[in-house]
Amino acid sequence: MIEAALFWVVVGLLLVVGYSYRLELRQAADQVIAELMPGHVAGHGRNAEVVRGRRGDFAVAVHINGAKVAMVIDTGATAVVLTQEAARAAGLPIEVLDYTVKLDTANGRTRAAPVTLDRLAVGNLTERQVPALVVQHGQLHNNLLGMSFLNRLESWEVRGDKLRMRGYP
Repeated sequence: MIEAALFWVVVGLLLVVGYSYRLELRQAADQVIAELMPGHVAGHGRNAEVVRGRRGDFAVAVHINGAKVAMVIDTGATAVVLTQEAARAAGLPIEVLDYTVKLDTANGRTRAAPVTLDRLAVGNLTERQVPALVVQHGQLHNNLLGMSFLNRLESWEVRGDKLRMRGYP
């Protein structure tokens, strides 16, 4: 009987400790998932962290106007650049876009249409009214999360295999 009572006391204490440290445990679990699943954003408050993928890039799942879009973080891209498929998924009116911006990409020269994204979220970091470009069909393989988003952050840095982003409080 004493053993059973002691068992339940230990279980109770574990539950109290788990509840008391639930936020820290959640952050630790989020960090473990980010390490195991490239593209997952580990977020804590206005901070986000992405682990480098096997190909050496920082692939990340973002939400554009509520739609989940796979992107690659590209500090060499002056803007957020979307394929037509991603723009369509985000609810942009691709039928009426005007491709007036000349753009040099890794695939060569192309034209892009300027747009404004109502909402772009990377983990807990959310920015509104983000300037972006939509390239012509078939001109880009990956969506690029470029400087028109990164410049809105308080800071971002690469340390080892992790990209850390910090939003303004």
